[in-house]
Amino acid sequence: MSVTRLGAVDYLNARPLVYGLELESRLFSVRFDVPSKCAALLHEGSIDIGMIPSIEYLRGASAYRIVQGLGIISDGPVASVAVFTSRPIEAVRSMAVDTSSRTSASLLTILCREAFGINPELTPMGPDLETMLTRCDAAMVIGDPALYADPDALNVSKVDLGEHWTRLTGLPFVWAFWAGRAGGLSAEAIEALTRARDAGVAASDRIAEVYCGAERAALGRAYLRDNIQYTLDDRAEAGLKEYYKLAALHGLVDTVRAPAFF
Repeated sequence: MSVTRLGAVDYLNARPLVYGLELESRLFSVRFDVPSKCAALLHEGSIDIGMIPSIEYLRGASAYRIVQGLGIISDGPVASVAVFTSRPIEAVRSMAVDTSSRTSASLLTILCREAFGINPELTPMGPDLETMLTRCDAAMVIGDPALYADPDALNVSKVDLGEHWTRLTGLPFVWAFWAGRAGGLSAEAIEALTRARDAGVAASDRIAEVYCGAERAALGRAYLRDNIQYTLDDRAEAGLKEYYKLAALHGLVDTVRAPAFF
């Protein structure tokens, strides 16, 4: 049996999905990258299965399949995808956008138009909030940099994109999931990924303590417990389909297709 090359996201929120997979060397090899890099690696064939931003499912091969039931999902505030702004969001005219992001950048465009009533100039930048805020009215960052940022210390407000999505649609938001080409994952491997998720959710406090260190452990524990879900159920799938519909409406993708699963 060949080893499946997994590309995982190198953020705290992804750690429960890969919990214990280092012990499954017969089945997997795992590498960690930012979300945009995971998508690029999958599209070019350098990995077999990627934890890809959900928008990239529509930008990749038509033969992509999603691992059933697994994802990185929020239902309300997500805490780790946010706009940090020095003025009211309705008054923002320029925004720096984290280059690590794909799904979040598209969601930002949707929310600017559908929820905030603005059309700011967007400038891709690395996720350094202080630098971003010297260049633009606001900055969108994702993952650990957004989670750890202290808006009070920066004298800015934090606008949570997960919260505003659910307020707009009444649905969860699916940030990422395991996906790859049809036939690229065995039933045994799918079972192992599901076991890893279940074990990781059960061990989320320990994961947060090891990953975040003592100073940020409480923040990490609360985040994994209260902000992130890992089951891509029917309601989450409805949120995913709504996101795809709005992405197409706003010209962010060329085509829309229904999620297809292994």
